Amino acid sequence: MERERKFYVTRRPRGLLSHPHTHIRQGYLAISIRRDQIAIEVRVRDEDGKHVLTVKGGIGGTRSETEVSITPAVYRSLWPLTAGKRVEKVRYRIPMGQLIVELDVYRGNLKGLLTAEVEFDSARQSRNFHPPRWLGREVTGRHKFSNSRLATSTAPPTF
Repeated sequence: MERERKFYVTRRPRGLLSHPHTHIRQGYLAISIRRDQIAIEVRVRDEDGKHVLTVKGGIGGTRSETEVSITPAVYRSLWPLTAGKRVEKVRYRIPMGQLIVELDVYRGNLKGLLTAEVEFDSARQSRNFHPPRWLGREVTGRHKFSNSRLATSTAPPTF
């Protein structure tokens, strides 16, 4: 089970380049939507040469998630099936106490968009989290900020 909160970041935090980061290309093989919300998504991801197939189910901040490592050859064979449903970004991992903020800086059609996610071990930990001001507006569960929705967008979303 994945518990996370997502934020719309309006400016890069200080010292961003000093944090570990990876380049991510991900594409969606299937996106199932129920009442304008993502119900199930299946994606492939290349994160600096690590290839993963992921299935997510559910809506909002708590969802099921299953990840399976795949070979580069399997990734390459599935990638063409994601045409028109892709995201490219650089993910920075910023420590915040015992938590890690994953700040995504998007590229391509979404250039200029910054979002951040924080994963939690429990619902209580999520409820008790008080985000620093730089994280900006919370967008957890907002369809237009989900990565699967962003993958089909031609421009960054606005409020």
